[in-house]
Amino acid sequence: MPVDDRDPQGHRMAGRQRLIYSLLSVAGVLSLFCCFLELGKTFFPLKTASKSCVAKFGPLPSKWKLSSCESPCMNYTDDWKLRILQDGLYLVFAQVAPNTTYQEVAPYEVRLLKNQDILHVIKDKSKVEYVGRSFELHAEDTINLIFNAEHQVLKNNSYLGIFLIDHLKFTS
Repeated sequence: MPVDDRDPQGHRMAGRQRLIYSLLSVAGVLSLFCCFLELGKTFFPLKTASKSCVAKFGPLPSKWKLSSCESPCMNYTDDWKLRILQDGLYLVFAQVAPNTTYQEVAPYEVRLLKNQDILHVIKDKSKVEYVGRSFELHAEDTINLIFNAEHQVLKNNSYLGIFLIDHLKFTS
């Protein structure tokens, strides 16, 4: 498909002119996106978290560390597993350090799960992997980091954490 290199009046454009028109087009799209973003904030403001609510498991000694907040947003149910208590936008972060000496039958695989749904899979056992993404989570959801075999990961260099960014209750 040939590229049309004519300006709005139908004249052929030089390379520099094409670049300028392209940059102006991109700037226009970004400007439009920013306008929609601002409109969204105006009509659908989020109630931001007033107190920090953070939980982290690991590295060794492996135990859950929860921030002290008056109304907790999550609690731990097991090693590497959390239950969400409040709807919200959460940042889930993890560092997984593979045990490079692991030679057992089970293939190296680490999964980050929301309930039973896979959010992220790590299969490269040659390097430390990092996960950091935001997710919309709801009360009773669980976040879980699981391994195919117990000794696939160096637990003294691995951790799982979660941080409440915003409550998902729209205000009027």
